[in-house]
Amino acid sequence: MLRMTDVRKTYVEDGKAREVLRGVDATFRIGDAVGILGRNGTGKSTLMRIMAGVDKPSGGRIERSMSVSWPLGYSGGIHMNLTGADNVRFVARIYSRPAQWTLDFVRDFAELTEEEMSMPVRNYSAGMRARLSFALSLAVDFDCYLLDEVTSAGDARFNAKCQQALLSRRRRSAIILVSHNESTVRTFCRYCAVLDKGRLVFHEDMDQAFAAYQRL
Repeated sequence: MLRMTDVRKTYVEDGKAREVLRGVDATFRIGDAVGILGRNGTGKSTLMRIMAGVDKPSGGRIERSMSVSWPLGYSGGIHMNLTGADNVRFVARIYSRPAQWTLDFVRDFAELTEEEMSMPVRNYSAGMRARLSFALSLAVDFDCYLLDEVTSAGDARFNAKCQQALLSRRRRSAIILVSHNESTVRTFCRYCAVLDKGRLVFHEDMDQAFAAYQRL
C-alpha cells in the first residue's frame, strides 16, 4: 500500500512561496491502475517524485508498505558520470538483483550495444537515457510502477514493446500514470484522478474524469 495523508509541497522562488500541493489524500494498492490528469505546471511530476521518495513533502505523511519505482521517464536517479553498465550494477546491488542477469536484461530490452553500455550516460541521447531508465525499472520487480509520460522513450516499435511489458506487470503491480494522452491513459488505467489547485480528485468513471480535465 502507498498512502498519502494531507501531503503538501511548497517551493520558494525569488523569495516568494509557491504552494504546489495543498493537501493531497490518496491510497494506492497492488492491482490499482490510476491515471493522473492535470494542466502543465499543476504539480503532477512533483507528486510523482514525492511518491517515489525522490523529493520530500513540505508537510503531511506518506506510508509505503510496498516497493515503489522511481518515476519512469525521469532520469534523475541515473548517475550521469557512470557508464550505463555501472548504473545497472549499482541498481542491482541496491535491490539485491543478480548483476549479470540484470545487465543482460537491461542491455537487451533497452536495445543498447556493448559499446553504448560502456559509455558514460552523459554522452547518451535523451532517448537512450529514457530507454536505460525504463529497462532498469523493469529489471526490478516493483509492487508499484510510476510512469511520467514514459511511452515517449523511443520510436513506435519500441514504445509498443514498453506498453506490452507494462500491461503484463499491471496484473501483479500497481500502475500510476501521468499523461496528457487520453488513449494512453485508457490503455493502462482503470480510473483517473485530476490534480487541480493542489488537490487530487478521484473519478471512477473515465469519461467523467476527462470531462473534468477538459473543463480546466
